[in-house]
Amino acid sequence: MSAIYKGTLANSGDVQYTVQKLSILDLPEILSIQKRVVASMEKQGVLQPLSEQEYQYILQGNGMMIGAFVEEELIAFRALLIPKLDDPEHLGFDIGLTRAELPSVIYQEISNVLPKYRGNGLQKKLAQLIMEEFGKEAHEFRYVCTTVAPFNIPSLKDKFAQGMRIAALKEKYGGQLRYTFVKDRQEAKRPVWKESILIDMGDIAAQQEKLNQGWRGIQMLRQNDDSIVVEYCK
Repeated sequence: MSAIYKGTLANSGDVQYTVQKLSILDLPEILSIQKRVVASMEKQGVLQPLSEQEYQYILQGNGMMIGAFVEEELIAFRALLIPKLDDPEHLGFDIGLTRAELPSVIYQEISNVLPKYRGNGLQKKLAQLIMEEFGKEAHEFRYVCTTVAPFNIPSLKDKFAQGMRIAALKEKYGGQLRYTFVKDRQEAKRPVWKESILIDMGDIAAQQEKLNQGWRGIQMLRQNDDSIVVEYCK
């Protein structure tokens, strides 16, 4: 398959890499990378791995996956998923959509980068590339949604950098606390916020209260005491 991008990993010895769409033939390598990434996590439960069946579902036409390769080795990947409409935990419900609006939602799914190649901005680059490829295809998806665990700083930075906003904070995946992020692709320009408040990321109840009142989390900040806060606006 032809490359959709070529670049250099400056922090890994100026190694050259290419990015291309993935197929079902890449599944063994995808699962291998996920296993290695999960094993490298200092705190388990931060990343919600996908099952082999879920990857098959995406690769068989229900989404899109792209991967970064160094020579012939897959070193990172990113996925978009068209969610099943009968999922009781559909993220469309989290952002306030009706059941009739659920077909307008696509998920920005899992992103994995091998530990050896972190620090090169690959997660951000793959996000940019997959959304560009997604934009080339004919579809009617308006909302891009995803979930991130509180204090998963790299993934939170990634979502905010894409202009995504926190719309909910609740337990998902059998009791795991997650932010639900959303980006409305039809939003013409950034809204003018009238109110703003900073809330400590660890204060779950305060964040949930604001989110239930229609506030949205637009960025995170590190304070002088090294604590992390989220800016909520309305």
